[in-house]
Amino acid sequence: MSFFARFAQNRGALVGLIILLVIIAMAILAPLLFPESPWRMVQRPFLPPLSQDGFPLGTDTMGRNVASGLMHGAWVSLLIGLVSTSVALLIGVPLGAIAGYYGGIIDDILMRFTEFFQTIPNFALAIVLVAIMQPSITSIVLAIAIVSWPPVARLVRAEFMSLRNREYVEAARLVGQSNTTIILRQILPNTLSPIIVLASLMVATAILLESALSFLGLGDPNVMSWGYMIGAARTVIRQAWWLSFFPGVAILLTVLALNLVGEGLDDALNPKLSRER
Repeated sequence: MSFFARFAQNRGALVGLIILLVIIAMAILAPLLFPESPWRMVQRPFLPPLSQDGFPLGTDTMGRNVASGLMHGAWVSLLIGLVSTSVALLIGVPLGAIAGYYGGIIDDILMRFTEFFQTIPNFALAIVLVAIMQPSITSIVLAIAIVSWPPVARLVRAEFMSLRNREYVEAARLVGQSNTTIILRQILPNTLSPIIVLASLMVATAILLESALSFLGLGDPNVMSWGYMIGAARTVIRQAWWLSFFPGVAILLTVLALNLVGEGLDDALNPKLSRER
């Protein structure tokens, strides 16, 4: 059975994929459907949803189009989630591979370095890093990447430790392949399955972290995000429920979709584990 067939057997994963595709379409179509800046004041404040044409989700405290902010915010959330996860993988995978392959004192040094980052709560460290670097897309991406790479390093280390003494690795050593070649061509391809699954979950975590930072006022002041929309609406939640409800649902659906897709990838890439459940 092919990968796609196994993935399609998981109905939850298919639902998650459909939701994720809709959110990606929102991000792509945002400049076409709402070409004006989401920061522009276009109507009177606190316009309820569906009360006037052109404003299906109403307006916020400043008279800005909530639908425009929601769609433009999808691009920001997905961008930060994907880029920060990619940076975390670029840090964690090499460190975990080196630690797991060589072992010994190299492993001890790298794991103590990894544990140092794990002793500090992720969210607290992210707040400190963004505050130090000044809130911006770049600082948020770097902060999320820095707090996200340790689990990647530990996962890759464990996989390398279990594979480094396999027969095909010993055969590669006997034919004279270098350690770098063995790591990149022999072992790393066999660790991609758990890395891919972890990466899908990390994107969801990154979106939650970005939303929380923006909610606290540490988001990029030049871009609209779902976290900022919720944070800006927290003082008027009784007067205008829709201002925090719609971006909150968007975050919920995005994180849920990524988790469902991650579960489907886990089943598709590890069919033996799937049958044992």
